Amino acid sequence: MPAPDLRPISAYWDASAATFDSEADHGLLDPGVRAAWTRRLTTWLPDHPSDVLDLGCGTGSLTLLLARSGHRPTGVDLSPRMIEQATEKLTAAGFTVPLMVGDAGDPPPTGPFDVVLVRHLVWTLPDPGEALRRWLGLLRPDGRLVLVEGRWQTSAGGDPYAPGSPPLPWYGGVTAARLTEALEPLAHVIHHEQLTDPALWGRPIQDERYVLIATPAADHPHRTATPVRVPPEAT
Repeated sequence: MPAPDLRPISAYWDASAATFDSEADHGLLDPGVRAAWTRRLTTWLPDHPSDVLDLGCGTGSLTLLLARSGHRPTGVDLSPRMIEQATEKLTAAGFTVPLMVGDAGDPPPTGPFDVVLVRHLVWTLPDPGEALRRWLGLLRPDGRLVLVEGRWQTSAGGDPYAPGSPPLPWYGGVTAARLTEALEPLAHVIHHEQLTDPALWGRPIQDERYVLIATPAADHPHRTATPVRVPPEAT
């Protein structure tokens, strides 16, 4: 099967890069929002300096928090413009961090990592189930996959957010129950937390937002290349 054409998605995020940080949870410009994310990352990540792969890193706001916390982050994003802004942001703060343009669903060869961190990304992927398998395969045996995701009020289906993009089975987001179901053949979910604190988003939220933290199963399919099929999220 030919690889999906991701150019429309890349172009969409390139066009969004200039204003991306204006959202409170994107730019983390507000000290209260930034502190709320710092506290959560401290809870979710190891308490010692770790190698962290930040997938779909955008303009690098979480990447910068990771670096400031003493971790060793690597960022990947499909949008060259996002990576440009992330590079500027990290450099201005005095950090030299590997930042790469690439498909977060099929990251460039690198690793292994102690943590793979993903925030609000799976809904943008043509094959999120296969991405989960790949991400778990990038972890060290005692590593963890940290998935900050949600099910938005936007309904699934309809016109794609990036015209010309391939079908996106989780367009509109994915519930914690459905994501847990997709992880079960691959990993052990060790933590589930609803993220209802308005301080994380800069405003009260009405939709489902959560974190799932998973560790690879002993017989993780990345050793056998068994594909994972993920049904579309129901409307």
